[in-house]
Amino acid sequence: MSAAAGVSVTLRGARVQTRVIGALMMRELHTRYGRDNIGYLWIFAEPMLLAVAVATLHAGQHIRSLGGLRPVPFVLVGYGLFIAFRSILSRAESLIEANRPLLHHRRVTLFDMLVARALLEAAGTLLALALLLAAAIALDLADPPARPGVLLAAASLMLWFSFALSMLVAAAAQRSQLFARLLHPALYLSLPLSGAFFVLAWLPGPIRDLLAPVPLVQIFELARHGMFAAASDVMVDLPAILAWCLGLTLAGMLSLRAVRRHIELS
Repeated sequence: MSAAAGVSVTLRGARVQTRVIGALMMRELHTRYGRDNIGYLWIFAEPMLLAVAVATLHAGQHIRSLGGLRPVPFVLVGYGLFIAFRSILSRAESLIEANRPLLHHRRVTLFDMLVARALLEAAGTLLALALLLAAAIALDLADPPARPGVLLAAASLMLWFSFALSMLVAAAAQRSQLFARLLHPALYLSLPLSGAFFVLAWLPGPIRDLLAPVPLVQIFELARHGMFAAASDVMVDLPAILAWCLGLTLAGMLSLRAVRRHIELS
C-alpha cells in the first residue's frame, strides 16, 4: 500500500472514531442530565456552584506570602482545576460496568469511552472556570491572567494528566472492588496535598522538598504562574511533568488492553 493510501486510511479511521466519541458524549449527556429543567446546562452549572461556594468562603482572606495574590482568583483557579482532576478520575471508576453493552459494537473501545467522559468533564469544568473568572474580573475581584498562554498550557496538562490516570483507574476498578470503593475518599483526601490551595514557596524546606516532585503540585504551580503576575518565581519542572504524562498514558493504554481481555460481554 502506498504512503498516500495509508494516510487516507488513517484519516478515514480518525473520522470514524471522532464520530464514535461524539456519539458517546451525547449519550453520556442524555443519560446523566436528561432534558428536564436546565438539562445539559448542569454540566457546567454543577462545578460552577461548587467553585463559587469555596471562593466565597475565602473571599475575605488576604494572601500575602507571594506578593499579595488575590484570594478569589487564587481559589477559583486552584479549586476549578482540582474539580476537573477529581471528576475525570471519579467518572472513570464506573465506566466499564456502566457501558459494558456498548463493547458489543466493534468500533467502540474503552479508550473512546474514557475520552468521551474526560472531554465532557473538561468542557464543563473549564467553561465554569472561565465564566467565574470573567465575572470576578468584571467585579474587580480579580485581574486578567498575566500569562494566558501559560494558564492554558497548565489546564491542558491537568487534563492530560487526569486522563492518563483515568485509564489506570478504570482498569484497576474493574479488577478490584476495594480499589473502586477507596477511590472517592482518596480523591477528597488528596485535596490538601494537591497544591490547589498552597504555593510551594510558602512551605518549610523539608515539606517543600517532599511535595515539589509531585506532578499535580507542579501543574498547579504552573497555573498560578499563568494567572498571577506576582507568581514569577515558581518551582516548575516542565520536562518532569511531560515525562509523567507520557509515562502514565503508556501505562494506561497497556492496562486498558490487558483488562479488556477479562471483560465478559454476555
